[in-house]
Amino acid sequence: MTILSTRPVPVPDSATEIGAVEQSPATGYAPSWLRPVVVERLMAVVDAALIVFSGIGCAVGYLLASAGVVGKADVYAAASFLVAINFILLTIVQQGYRLKTITDLPRTFRMTLTTWTGLFGALLAIAFTMKVSEGFSRGATISFYLVGLFLLLAWKTAAARWTARALRTGAFANGRAIMIAEFGLATSSNAVDDLGQHGYRLMRVMEIPAKELASPLLLSSQAPRFEELINYARENRIEHVFLLMNWSRQHAIDSILDALKILPVPVHLVPDANTARFLRYPLVGTGNTFTAELRRAPLSWKERALKRALDLVGASFALLVFAPVMLVTAILIKLTSKGPVFFRQTRHGFGGRAFKIFKFRTMRVLEDGPTIVQAQKNDPRVTGIGKWLRKTSIDELPQLLNVLKGDMSLVGPRPHAAAHNTEYEQIIGNYAFRHHVKPGITGWAQVNGYRGETHTLELMQKRVEHDLWYINNWSVALDIKIIMRTAFGLLDTSAY
Repeated sequence: MTILSTRPVPVPDSATEIGAVEQSPATGYAPSWLRPVVVERLMAVVDAALIVFSGIGCAVGYLLASAGVVGKADVYAAASFLVAINFILLTIVQQGYRLKTITDLPRTFRMTLTTWTGLFGALLAIAFTMKVSEGFSRGATISFYLVGLFLLLAWKTAAARWTARALRTGAFANGRAIMIAEFGLATSSNAVDDLGQHGYRLMRVMEIPAKELASPLLLSSQAPRFEELINYARENRIEHVFLLMNWSRQHAIDSILDALKILPVPVHLVPDANTARFLRYPLVGTGNTFTAELRRAPLSWKERALKRALDLVGASFALLVFAPVMLVTAILIKLTSKGPVFFRQTRHGFGGRAFKIFKFRTMRVLEDGPTIVQAQKNDPRVTGIGKWLRKTSIDELPQLLNVLKGDMSLVGPRPHAAAHNTEYEQIIGNYAFRHHVKPGITGWAQVNGYRGETHTLELMQKRVEHDLWYINNWSVALDIKIIMRTAFGLLDTSAY
């Protein structure tokens, strides 16, 4: 019995108590050969063909253009096949041909770029060590790297769009399946829709009332229905059975397994809503037991070193790039209003330790204490130049100095004023967990729309949820992704 994960969101009502749930022709099912495993293999074949084509084509084209003759064509062809085989194997190891990976274009791009670059570096090092590198043209090799990478990325972009569209329309739903569900659950989870998108064609749903599932006489009271379902499964060549019910009903699950033992098909247990939300967390092996890591430990020293290195390099580069902007901003602040250029306020950082944050002054007040009024739209305290600085986020640039000092990171939960911090710790659960990493200039919450004023408790809770997700899923790649999204949205005028 295997487990299928679900997400607890509602789906269209497409099941009846025991009637056949035949999909209408409008859903556009593809031919029976179009199964996920076939599509995944086709993706690998196309990758290999593109690599071989680009390798041979670049070698022939470059040699003809530079020397007027093509020499050692068989050597370049063999090298292209070698690169293709290694690229396919490395991608398979990283599960790069799984449908969910194919549709995740940012992840696919990162995987393709790192695998392609690493493979070329490794093969060139081997060729140099074995003293066979002189047999290859540098121009042909460089063009192979660039053209091959371009073709792979272009192909994977098209493949991601086609696969995503196919998943939405249920084009891969060819694996015939039936479901036995607790009454009402088939319409309160997204299992029906999720199965249709990932290769299973749900032919029939048998719903059993909760009262019957709780009865020790389940098999005897439901015997005719189980017999009818088994006959249906035989006649329609059913390949999978899914159980969707509360996991606390262990007796009912065991009884249904006993009733279905005559069918030579796999039985999958779908997590109920309560269990599914925990299975979304990483599963960690602890001896013979697997646990869901509901809260990860603070970053290890290696992870902290990587993050710190990214902060130092990124902050130094950003200061060089934005130095003219910061100089002009400082002059404008001094010319348009009285007061200092920089605004310093107490914030809480890693482990709840207090520090002074730097910002360009955008208001006529310098509040810092137990009572602070959050800035709002059309706030009369905001200066004329301050409105523009807030809209463009230029007022945040001095925090690069906090990053170099080690108080902050480029990416992390945004630090709130000490007064607001104390308030939210008392009314929002897990708020204090945000201090398990250094606060950041930008963060996962900000690039997902939760920036600026949080005038309701619900908005702050959403921001905290995104911050906690970031902490539990941190990686260097995620930091780079957030930095890139922040850079593209830097001039977004929706904030203030």
